[in-house]
Amino acid sequence: MLHTCFTIGALGTLLVGCAHAAPATPRTAALLQEGQEPVRIVCFGDSITGVYYHTGGHRAYCDMVGIGLRRLYPQAQLTMLNAGISGNTTVAALARIDRDVLEKRPHLVTVMFGMNDVTGVPPEQYRDNLHTIVSRCRDIGAEVILCTPNSIYAEDDRRPVDKLAQYAQIVRDLAAATDVPLVDCYKAYEDIRAEDDLEWKLLMSETIHPGMNGHKLFAEQIVTAIGGEPISLADEPPPALAIPHLKALLSAGEPVNVIAMEPYDALIAPALQAIVPGAQVNVTPWPVAGQDLAQIEAAAKGIREQKPDLVLVAVPASASAPDDEKFVRSYSWVLNWSLSFGLSEWDCVAIAPSVTDIDLSETDRATEAFALRIIRGQDIGYIVRPAEDDAPAADLLRRWLAEQLAGD
Repeated sequence: MLHTCFTIGALGTLLVGCAHAAPATPRTAALLQEGQEPVRIVCFGDSITGVYYHTGGHRAYCDMVGIGLRRLYPQAQLTMLNAGISGNTTVAALARIDRDVLEKRPHLVTVMFGMNDVTGVPPEQYRDNLHTIVSRCRDIGAEVILCTPNSIYAEDDRRPVDKLAQYAQIVRDLAAATDVPLVDCYKAYEDIRAEDDLEWKLLMSETIHPGMNGHKLFAEQIVTAIGGEPISLADEPPPALAIPHLKALLSAGEPVNVIAMEPYDALIAPALQAIVPGAQVNVTPWPVAGQDLAQIEAAAKGIREQKPDLVLVAVPASASAPDDEKFVRSYSWVLNWSLSFGLSEWDCVAIAPSVTDIDLSETDRATEAFALRIIRGQDIGYIVRPAEDDAPAADLLRRWLAEQLAGD
């Protein structure tokens, strides 16, 4: 495969390389700055807003907005409320706006719809529905930010790219007509794609949904609008506890079911039993030796139906793809299929190739570095070999698990 090099720092510069400006939502910014009362922010949208597999099943841009705002306003009392539901259009949004948004008494509502509206809601109705959403929120005193949806791969017949661009323009025009702050996510994505198409692909989890790299972009843009100050979330790690489901089951003395790529199918049970004596560990091997990335992706499609407690993804550096694009997309789907559809129902952990084989070639190390960019974009736990550490894979696995399982 090819290896195009980028740095996370460079990505951060692309995302938030703007000067300080006046807050787009001055009342919310003032409350955050004062820190004297709780501030409630609702992120209202569809599956791109909600918490689903494409961002690892634990967090989405709503959470990243909260992290970014706490960096800008460490004294703030902040509650972030995610009101994103898969498949929603603005029609469905209006049907639930009272329950999911207005009854929460938000100070600020971010609104991002359109990805599903393009499949069946006429442009005029889409505009009118967005206008009603804005008016309903303003009627209760909430500030509003309108967001265009992200751009997508040109492969979905139900979502032609020119039609999605048209709907993004409707959002821009409505924001201007109603004096509502605009966060132009579509433009932010397209600016990156124009700069480097592969960098844009690294924002995406699959055809239409961004991964956590893309959600950090959303959040950086929204936080910058709220506070008037650019930030970068490139350094935000995945959740500290990567295996909450496994930890809860082991603590309760319950058996655990693990699907593990080789050689971890042979290593995981001894590692867990060394930490939790008597642990009942049932392991289903996931063979990957000699397979290319497309074959591993195909096998991953059967993971969800098995509903395991833990999936260990250890794609070998030798698993090839024809080019960088196919590598990104297949690797992302290996991870996507290893996760439940919505909120996380089990744990998924990725293991870097150098953990298995310390003597990787320079080419394989380049592959590993590229793969880690994709893994980090999934917002899941992962195991890497520490520098200057030549311990066997079994020891590294056991050590990582012990750190994760320690404490209450």
